[in-house]
Amino acid sequence: MKFGLQMPNLGGFADVHLLVDVAQMAEESGWDGIYLWDHVGIPDKMVDPLTVFAAIAVKTERIRFGPMITSLSRRRPWKLAREATTLDHLSNGRFTLGIGMGGSDWDFEKVGDTGDNRIKAQRTDEALEILDGLWRGETVHYQGEHFQVDGLNFRPQPIQQPRIPVWCAGSYPHKKPLRRAAKWDGIFPLVFEDRFLTPEEWLEILDYIHQHRTSDKPFDAAHNGITHDADDVDTIKPYVEVGVTWWMEEISPVRLGQKLSQSGDWGDEWDTNQILARIEKGVPSNSDLM
Repeated sequence: MKFGLQMPNLGGFADVHLLVDVAQMAEESGWDGIYLWDHVGIPDKMVDPLTVFAAIAVKTERIRFGPMITSLSRRRPWKLAREATTLDHLSNGRFTLGIGMGGSDWDFEKVGDTGDNRIKAQRTDEALEILDGLWRGETVHYQGEHFQVDGLNFRPQPIQQPRIPVWCAGSYPHKKPLRRAAKWDGIFPLVFEDRFLTPEEWLEILDYIHQHRTSDKPFDAAHNGITHDADDVDTIKPYVEVGVTWWMEEISPVRLGQKLSQSGDWGDEWDTNQILARIEKGVPSNSDLM
């Protein structure tokens, strides 16, 4: 099991210097990854995750990082391919791209884009094909309904081969995100019911993905949850047993009982010290989870 922080880079954490400090603290405390949110029009204070990742890349040595998640349907895939490759080289191969369709009108309707899920799904799948080709060093010719590429070839290729790892997010129990994830490198499923996935639900998810997976390469399963200290092994063990490979600690006001308002605002009244204290406590030893 690896351990990551899944945290919003907004509100009380909308400070690039604080986020870099958090990444360094996390690395020193044994965490394996730090993953930030990515929105455009959220009303709360927010910093751009990809820009922050550049700073994290040069201030850390081991910890992985990436957006969790970014919506491919609102991005130009060739631009993201170049940004991700640059971060991959800057960090010596520690970047993971977490993607999803995006579910908020903060990123779509408010900037004149479509929030239609069918169109967003089409754009997502088209963008993934383009990213994959560019990262593999191919000369990409692509004529999709939403994206067109005519003979584009990128150098250098990413350090990570055959491509930068792609984790696909999705809302459980919908099946299409699971089928999409089966084609790539990992799954980050979420439920939006003020709870976290159970081990039994993970068994169902992983069984379905394995039914649709055509590659025998390693596949990551990332679970979002809450622990209170590094000795909280009883919470994590059942997920290890069903095949979860990453524990993504919920580092946000959610763990303090706060909820994001309909306006997209948590405000500045966060107990960030309590959240930072949890990060500093570190993670369990994998030997304790066996």
